[in-house]
Amino acid sequence: MELFKNSNFDFLGKKWPFIIASLVLTAAGLVSLAVKGGPEYGIDFKGGAVMNVRFASAPQVDRVRSAIGAKIAGEISVQEVTSGKNEIMIGTEMKGEKELETVRATMVQTLDSTFGQPQSGKLDFNNATQSSLAERMRGPLQRAGVPLSEQQLQDLSKALMDFRNTPPRSGLIGSLDEVTSVAGVTPAVVTALKQECYLAPFAIRNVEVVGPKVGSELRSKALQATLLALVGMLVYIGFRFEFVYGFAAVLAVFHDMIITLGLFSLFNKPLDLTVVAALLTLVGYSMNDTIVVFDRIRENLRLSRKAGFEELVNASINQTLSRTILTSGLTFLSAVALWLFGGSVLNGFSFALVAGIAVGTYSSVFIASPFLIFWQNFLESRKKPAPTAPVAVAPVGRKGSK
Repeated sequence: MELFKNSNFDFLGKKWPFIIASLVLTAAGLVSLAVKGGPEYGIDFKGGAVMNVRFASAPQVDRVRSAIGAKIAGEISVQEVTSGKNEIMIGTEMKGEKELETVRATMVQTLDSTFGQPQSGKLDFNNATQSSLAERMRGPLQRAGVPLSEQQLQDLSKALMDFRNTPPRSGLIGSLDEVTSVAGVTPAVVTALKQECYLAPFAIRNVEVVGPKVGSELRSKALQATLLALVGMLVYIGFRFEFVYGFAAVLAVFHDMIITLGLFSLFNKPLDLTVVAALLTLVGYSMNDTIVVFDRIRENLRLSRKAGFEELVNASINQTLSRTILTSGLTFLSAVALWLFGGSVLNGFSFALVAGIAVGTYSSVFIASPFLIFWQNFLESRKKPAPTAPVAVAPVGRKGSK
């Protein structure tokens, strides 16, 4: 499929607005990174715990932050996951490995005492595990005369947990009477549940914990992986084309990475392993887009030796325009859909793809290609012979003169 046939857009004639825009974005990102002391690392890289909590009503973010901050030392971050879904993400920084065992319990107890109105001696059904629920229900069901074997008790607890965790409840029920539709739940079971359990107005969806040492190692390995990918591509393109082509392609990719990281800093988005995966994806994607243009330039250099180099580069960009629009456009639409509807876990990954694809597409045209032209003009200027001074010619005398 070809969207543009025989197109002749003067891309290189419009290069300066894009180059200036890139310089502005790069400067803004670098200033933001310098002011903030570098990128904001996620739990994957700096160590800590992240807990996703869903509330029955709109959560009070400031109250959550102050309550958790009073119990746990260090930086506390509280962010709304998706507006209107009453779900927040709580991040805590941990200074040592010993805190890994206690941080989750502390966060649960803090939320319970602040929002849950716990009832003495009762189990929170919305945050109970299958084993804790089975342990709590074993005695009351026996006393109520409900004949259940140990396996049947475990199956009943699992069925109750599955019911609680499936949409639209998603871990949070408002009344224990709702479980009457679960297979195996009798009135006696509901009565025992009401005697032994209460319902907190929040549910902990998941908890991720990473130790500080592991986070530091992941950060250094992520940087190494990115740099090695760039060096490997520089060597390959320099071998396949010429060194200047490889340098131009790596320059464009480096430009894409700096702007994407700057946007993360400007929008206060944390860097984690999923973002690194997106950046490495962009390295390959942007490099591939640039190589397609460079390969067409090389073909046209063999076919048309009379045309000027800038004219030839502009023609090569036009010839690959349909391919660029189709591949970049479809990938960009997929990344936007993932960004809008992918949820909190994939938000950083999808944001990096959206920003990187947009920047990477125009860098192949307006950054890498102009660099080749600048370099070619520089080489031609060096080849021009230097102007020579006029040679003085002695006057020729007349015949017979002395």
